[in-house]
Amino acid sequence: MRPINRSQDIEYLIMFRQISTNTFLMVTAFFMALPSCANQLKPFTTDGCSLWMDGPPLYPNLWRHCCVAHDLAYWQGGSKEQRLAADNAIQACVLQAADSKGMANYMHGMVRWGGSPYWMNYYRWSYGWNYWEGFKPRGYKIPTVEEQQQINQLLPAAIQLIVDDAKKYPPEKMVDKLRDAIQQE
Repeated sequence: MRPINRSQDIEYLIMFRQISTNTFLMVTAFFMALPSCANQLKPFTTDGCSLWMDGPPLYPNLWRHCCVAHDLAYWQGGSKEQRLAADNAIQACVLQAADSKGMANYMHGMVRWGGSPYWMNYYRWSYGWNYWEGFKPRGYKIPTVEEQQQINQLLPAAIQLIVDDAKKYPPEKMVDKLRDAIQQE
């Protein structure tokens, strides 16, 4: 056991306190700066019906346009009510495109469960924004005036991407495409 040296122990305590105070101040300054960082909207992207088919085998893109429109709403984000409206819209669109209540209800259920803004995935509600806002997830949040300006600025490019996607993936019947290809030979 070492002999007690009060003056040396006091020096160690003072030094520890200074280091702790400085570390605390640096960490606090770092975290206080985080919420003030602007959340920058990323350009719109779509993969059609994320983790699901864009249509049945004979019509491989039959309801892709429904998913792309749904992606546009999910990219922007907003309130719980806006998400519910977007999810109800994809259900109605798939019902109209596929004439299948079962498929429409299935897809509605999957987007309700899988598209939560609290899942940390690429197809969540508000996926165009960073997941974190300061210390918490963005979640359901109506865009601020500044954020709405970002949406408005990127919207023309998003609409052009949707138009290009529709040209690239038309909802044609695969049998018709095969017949046309055979006739051209």
